[in-house]
Amino acid sequence: MVRLEHVNLVGKNIENSLAFYQAAFPHWHIRAEGEGEWYGKARRWVHFGDDYQYLAISDHGEGENRDLSGHSVGFAHLAFVVNNLDTLISRLNRAGFPVHKQGNDIAFRKNIYFLDADGFEVEFTEYLSDLPVERNA
Repeated sequence: MVRLEHVNLVGKNIENSLAFYQAAFPHWHIRAEGEGEWYGKARRWVHFGDDYQYLAISDHGEGENRDLSGHSVGFAHLAFVVNNLDTLISRLNRAGFPVHKQGNDIAFRKNIYFLDADGFEVEFTEYLSDLPVERNA
């Protein structure tokens, strides 16, 4: 079996990052946290997730995230499957995060895009079928 365990994000402010991800995933928690050095620069870090997957978030970022409408090399977006997209949208909106971009109109899934506090684009998808041939169309 292969599964993604974590994604490591470098941002500017952990509390701002957590405001987004805690609204998206209220059942997740800080699994570990600490301070250290990353290539000569002090940083604080947290692992935010559940017992099986997490986001590693550090606060030593410099500059701005890449232009998501451009074509420069870099991280485009990360995506999560959720059980109820409408509920997730409501939670993120109440936390002050508006929808960034509408998803595609597809028969067996619906999706939406948000920007987190550091400008990472995050896609959320709700599948409306359990059949892979329909889900993956």
